[in-house]
Amino acid sequence: MAKRKRGRGRDDEQPPVDVGLGATLAHMRDEDVPDSAATTTAAHKTGNDDSDGNDDQGWTVVGGSKRRRKERSPHGRDNGRATSASLSPVHSTGPVNHTDESGDGKERVPQADEKTTLENPFAAKDAHVGSNPFGTHRPGSEPSSENMTRLERRKERKLQRSYPAIEHSHHARLNSHVKITDLQSLVLYLLADGNAPQWVAVRSRTNIQQVVMLMVPGLDMGMFNGEIALDTISQAETPTEGEATEEQADSASSASKVIKLKQLRISSDDFYPVSLKPEKLPPSLKPLSDVFDHVWPIKAIGEHRNNQYMRVHSPIHTMLTSQIPKTQEEKQMKKNGHKGPMPQNSRQWENKRTRITEYIATLMEQQENEYVLHPAMFTTPESKEANFERRKLANQTADDGWVDTNVTSLQDGQVPESDIEQGSITAGRHIISVDCEMCKAEDDQLVLTRISLLNWDGSVALDKLVKPDVTIKDYLTQWSGITAAMLQHVTTTLADIQKELLELITPRTILVGHSLNSDLNALKLTHPFLIDTGILYPHPRGPPYKQSLKWLAQKYLKREVQKGSAGHDSVEDARTCLDLVKQKCEKGPRWGSGDTNAESIFKRLDRSTRPKSNNSHRAGAVIDWGDPNRGHGGQAKVSIGCKTDAEVVEAIDRTMKQQAEGKDGTTDKIDFVWGRLRELEIARGWWDDAKTADVELIRQEALQRLGLSNNGEDAETNVQGAELGDAVSKTVERILQIYDSLPRCTAFIVYSGTGDPREIRRLQAMQQQYRREYATKNWDSLSVKWTDTEVQALSKACQQARNGVGFIVVK
Repeated sequence: MAKRKRGRGRDDEQPPVDVGLGATLAHMRDEDVPDSAATTTAAHKTGNDDSDGNDDQGWTVVGGSKRRRKERSPHGRDNGRATSASLSPVHSTGPVNHTDESGDGKERVPQADEKTTLENPFAAKDAHVGSNPFGTHRPGSEPSSENMTRLERRKERKLQRSYPAIEHSHHARLNSHVKITDLQSLVLYLLADGNAPQWVAVRSRTNIQQVVMLMVPGLDMGMFNGEIALDTISQAETPTEGEATEEQADSASSASKVIKLKQLRISSDDFYPVSLKPEKLPPSLKPLSDVFDHVWPIKAIGEHRNNQYMRVHSPIHTMLTSQIPKTQEEKQMKKNGHKGPMPQNSRQWENKRTRITEYIATLMEQQENEYVLHPAMFTTPESKEANFERRKLANQTADDGWVDTNVTSLQDGQVPESDIEQGSITAGRHIISVDCEMCKAEDDQLVLTRISLLNWDGSVALDKLVKPDVTIKDYLTQWSGITAAMLQHVTTTLADIQKELLELITPRTILVGHSLNSDLNALKLTHPFLIDTGILYPHPRGPPYKQSLKWLAQKYLKREVQKGSAGHDSVEDARTCLDLVKQKCEKGPRWGSGDTNAESIFKRLDRSTRPKSNNSHRAGAVIDWGDPNRGHGGQAKVSIGCKTDAEVVEAIDRTMKQQAEGKDGTTDKIDFVWGRLRELEIARGWWDDAKTADVELIRQEALQRLGLSNNGEDAETNVQGAELGDAVSKTVERILQIYDSLPRCTAFIVYSGTGDPREIRRLQAMQQQYRREYATKNWDSLSVKWTDTEVQALSKACQQARNGVGFIVVK
């Protein structure tokens, strides 16, 4: 508290304001300041109020800053575990007014032998001496100083001075939604080599010892903003006996309005978190406000094309799969202005040699990439007839100059295992790499002007110029490399090339190329066994988008092709495609996909060392329903399978106490724990996609245990109202149990993953059925049809399912 000298004037006639300790304490407690008659000191009573003898005359009390007053307000919280009320003195008595027991209201001056005890206004109730009332941990969680050595007490005081926290800064400016990948980046920043987050402030990062992340599917933003009712109106606003009045009886509809006004204002469009205020939460969610300060809107990662969403990525895979950090060489290349994609780094990659037959394009892939389908792709006369009708409408039959290779059925291409050389990736098949150059005819159609074929060993099987039957309007020399002079004396026609190809291509032949559908359209040829490097190395946005051959060569082969203005070289392009396929066979199916630059988060943590630990490496654990070893827990040191949420809570507690046995049979400290609670997800009917029999058995047992199954069959599990509130209350209780079991300085992150996924599953199943039927039936015979209406519905369902919530705290 500060004092300021008043200017002299007529105000000097007023009695000075007391600035003694009692008045100061009263002011700091926001209590009413007594009037001048009651607050004058004993010195004033005895007449010592002349200007020459009173040192404090003419001084006024200057209040604390607005920020300090706000911290002392009754509504202030620190991580929900201490309020400003707990920071006030226990007793209300003070040294300001002393009245005698007669009750006459006269002020009594304390005698000299009386000991007036002043209390610390900043001390919490029942707080330990030396505790930090502004800490982010629960009061009383710090160890007792009675049994601590001097060194331990010193360390404890040092920790209290720099206790860690993860906080939302009100001055932060967010330009986008916080996504699950941002939560992963926060974990990597706390425990590994990640970059500092820009959406939260992390204080004393090095003091955060461990991180526990909990995924709770079923928690929904609508539960916090009132869109999803967790309690009936009667339960939320039931008056006690004698409280009901005529006014309450006459305004029955006003109760719902009152409840609605008490909800948090949060929506899926918000970037910023919302404070968890107990008075604005339903009873089942109120306990969360005792642990967490804010609820964050969290977005799952979705795949879209021009804002038309097609799918939502798994929140588990998104969280537990990390992007491989750039090497120093890559950083230096970027700094030096490297153009094009960075060469693919395979240092952390584990090869998985795969036969080339695994990469043959399926019927669905050929449909998605606009291939003209060979009759052998269809098995029934009806489907063959439907395919022929579609080709007829598109002028792609024999009458239009098209030819089909001599393959009767897909079985004709199979090679007996006894005829395949051991370890051969060609699997006894004949591989031909194809590349064609085209020019533009008068009708703007692309016509064949050059074809190049390469064998598996890279030798040229065929390289010829072709004379089109129509007049060429544009030779497209800058791309095709073809000029009028080159074709002047050429006599080979498309029909001649087709004849040679039909003799060269057998049922055991696999054609390889980049965007091979364009080459086959120019050749007017169909073949069932195709490998397209545009499919093997998919574009991040999915079909029909494809990476260019030049881009793929730069990234995966570290090779420059299609350079200069002389046009493409079809032999060079065919060889590039062949080398890309060979690399894919050596590296494995995941090579060239989105997983090429990704790795398990546990593998990345394993490369990081704990501070002050003799170079011991970080370790992680996965605790989930079923058997996590088969999936996301395969790279974790500790992997524990559970059948109930109670088992998940117990396993996390055991793991944090270093009692969980790792895969190597040892028990050691675990730095990062990922777990999942699923009973709320089951109660809401969101978990209906068990992929294995053992997991399905666990799900059925959970349904019966929760009373949601009827004679082994799934009952209606979309619980609502008070029943849903009970399920949420149980899940929240599990979250608090996990929090209470955590040691100090542990970061605790809870996220819901995604919203309701059922509509997405329904529409995606409908789309799959449509694709299967479309390949075998006429349009009028389809049981389901996939139109723009369904496309829009799927996009809307994906956008809604991307919405989730998250909570962050340091214990």
